[in-house]
Amino acid sequence: MSKPELMQYVENLTEKRNFPSFKAGDTVTVSYKIKEGNKERIQLFQGVVLQRSGSGSTETFTVRKISGNTGVERIFPIASPFIDNIEVNKHGVVRRARIFYLRNLRGKKARIKEKRM
Repeated sequence: MSKPELMQYVENLTEKRNFPSFKAGDTVTVSYKIKEGNKERIQLFQGVVLQRSGSGSTETFTVRKISGNTGVERIFPIASPFIDNIEVNKHGVVRRARIFYLRNLRGKKARIKEKRM
């Protein structure tokens, strides 16, 4: 098998999960399974989506939140079996696909307008 055929084979093995559609600027809550010893619990990570990157089974998205006074970013693979659920809290209005400029903003300047439905 050639390399593209192998990639296609592996992508077909991974199960497709239906998450709601979201893009950069949206506020999401990601329910993530964490194993500690022999126990398993679900941790919620709520923040603004900075980017979506990749395609197919290698797609990832970056979520940023402010914890205390420190910015925390986490990269989640879409195909991860540890993601239990993704909930879209707000749809934001941004003009770019990657909003890294948010890293330099603090307080009220870091707010994103909400899309009116």
